[in-house]
Amino acid sequence: MATIVVIVVAMGFNFTNGFHDAANAIATSVSTRALTPRVALIMAAIGNLIGSFFGGQVAATVGKGVINAPHGISGLGLVFAGLSGAIVWNLITWYFGIPSSSSHALIGGLVGATLLVPDGVVLWTGIWQKVVLPMLLSPVVGLLLGYLVMLAVVWAFRHGHPGKLNRMFRFLQSISAFAMSLGHGTQDAAKTVGVVGLALVTGGFLGAKESIPWWVFVLTATVMAVGTYSGGWRIIRTLGRRVIHLRPPEGFSAETTASTVLFVTSRLGWPISTTHTITSAIMGVGATKRLSAVRWGVAGNILVAWVLTFPAAAGIAALIYVAIRPLFS
Repeated sequence: MATIVVIVVAMGFNFTNGFHDAANAIATSVSTRALTPRVALIMAAIGNLIGSFFGGQVAATVGKGVINAPHGISGLGLVFAGLSGAIVWNLITWYFGIPSSSSHALIGGLVGATLLVPDGVVLWTGIWQKVVLPMLLSPVVGLLLGYLVMLAVVWAFRHGHPGKLNRMFRFLQSISAFAMSLGHGTQDAAKTVGVVGLALVTGGFLGAKESIPWWVFVLTATVMAVGTYSGGWRIIRTLGRRVIHLRPPEGFSAETTASTVLFVTSRLGWPISTTHTITSAIMGVGATKRLSAVRWGVAGNILVAWVLTFPAAAGIAALIYVAIRPLFS
């Protein structure tokens, strides 16, 4: 019964991840009017559904490379608290329209709860190599690559007619937005798959070396698709309009940059933040106009949320674990 409860909570996190991070895949396409909100949400949901089946390496990192949870009821309490901490932080940042990282909220929550469990072990080497370093590098890569891609687009189409170019890039954004949705699925849906696998191992329903059952992928992808379709309009407004004013060429360049980074890191098994990646790509694209084109005040608020996410989710999860410990002991 406890394992079922934890899986239900994992799906709750997955649902909040879907509407919280839906903006990562569709904000630029909606703001440039390349896609209507409804079409963009449907596309993002389908992309997340498909992409989740290609995130096995990321699932393995989250399920086995971040913490070692004790078997039995105390381990399930740990996972429950970690997921709950991530959900609370997701809801707080969603309410204020801040595009923070669900990925780092999840990992922070798991670490915060693990620190209070007597037999829990935080794998700090794995966190440093596969979480912290990619967390620091991915925004830098997104910023620089977004800048270079946009420069290439500007140079390649410097003699084109603005009206025709906008129509062409609106069409191309349909492709780049779908690629972004696939990349989001390979990253964020896969993280929930890894957590459910961790719960099954902890509860004694899955061997440590056994593969995660196929139904976990299907359930996770479906719930995330539903969450994605429910939308995240506050965050869409922040990413799509408040960081820079986007046109179709900028939107295409940002989405192409971000999806490329997501695909590469998924193959490496690095659970990076889709939020960090698309936001930094948008900033890099905007900087090709002039540095003042980027609203750095808004960007600074987003940066503060990035810094706070890991410790905030960890602290919330620790408090929740203290509260529910009598039920899982």
